Amino acid sequence: MYYTNEHLIDLVRIFDQNERKDFLRLDLNENPGGLPQEFIEEVLSKITPQLIAQYPETLHFTEVLAKYLGTDKEHVCLVNGSAEGIRYIIQAFTSENGRIVGVTPSYFMFQVYAQMYGRTFVKVPYNEDLTMDVGHIICQLSDETQLLVLLNPNNPMGNVYGEEEFEKVMRVCREKEITVLIDEAYHYFYPKTFIRYALSERRVLVTRTFSKMFSMAGCRLGYVVGHPEDIRMVQKLCTPHNTNAFALAFAEQMLETPGLVEFLTDKFKKGRDYLIQRLEENGYRHKGEAGNFIFIEPKTCAEEIVKRMKSEKKILIKSYHQVGEFGDCLRVSIGEECYMKQFVDALLELDQ
Repeated sequence: MYYTNEHLIDLVRIFDQNERKDFLRLDLNENPGGLPQEFIEEVLSKITPQLIAQYPETLHFTEVLAKYLGTDKEHVCLVNGSAEGIRYIIQAFTSENGRIVGVTPSYFMFQVYAQMYGRTFVKVPYNEDLTMDVGHIICQLSDETQLLVLLNPNNPMGNVYGEEEFEKVMRVCREKEITVLIDEAYHYFYPKTFIRYALSERRVLVTRTFSKMFSMAGCRLGYVVGHPEDIRMVQKLCTPHNTNAFALAFAEQMLETPGLVEFLTDKFKKGRDYLIQRLEENGYRHKGEAGNFIFIEPKTCAEEIVKRMKSEKKILIKSYHQVGEFGDCLRVSIGEECYMKQFVDALLELDQ
């Protein structure tokens, strides 16, 4: 007989968003400038008809990536963007009606997957000043909790966890036998990492992506790091050939090009410093300790600014409703200085 998954009926998803080609895109946490053109051309010069005709082979790149991370391939699983890894972790380590705890607001796919698979997602809200007290997280960790989701840094707030805070949470998770998913999509914008937990303990998994600092969102490549036994559970859920040859070629060249990551990091830092300086000179409150994004409290209507940025300035940004003491505010991706100047100049013109 016909059947439809009841969890999908009321699940809200958004597809085919803006046609963004001719805009300055500061709305989806991408690098607006992308990779250097000469680097792109160098990689493309090595693309052969055979590479495109054949199914992608992942063993070699997995070994390259594992070496880059200081581990071995048994600790790494390649995925089609870290969102796929998150999905598989929820499938592998939680059950129907299983309890998942996570901070909100956050990357919305955690809640989407929870609803999709019939899990219970328990939200831990931020304080009014947009800080997060780990004590509030710990209060929600019960014996029935199957998965804790932590983001370091968190999207969209940009908050991070200190060593003592993180270890305090981990002690409770070990005691209550709770699997921990640490999303480090924005790792290179904030160098402190907790990947050592995933390399040394069971039931701790780290997800990362090549979409952010590595500027490869269009290629769709991410990975999961964890104990070999946990990684095998994730791998069993992967579809055949779930990554693509273009992504593997670009990622390998990137990891093996001396100074490229540092070059991208330096351009980002200069753009961030410029943006913050201009905002503070003009009396704007902002929030975002880490990550490639920032919250800005506007002086007028956030939604109206978003609309006018798009229609009058060809710049895409987002508005968020009732974000703690900031109220309705703007969320803007950070890029190199020339793009930040374009954005701030437009903001000062429109927000008055």
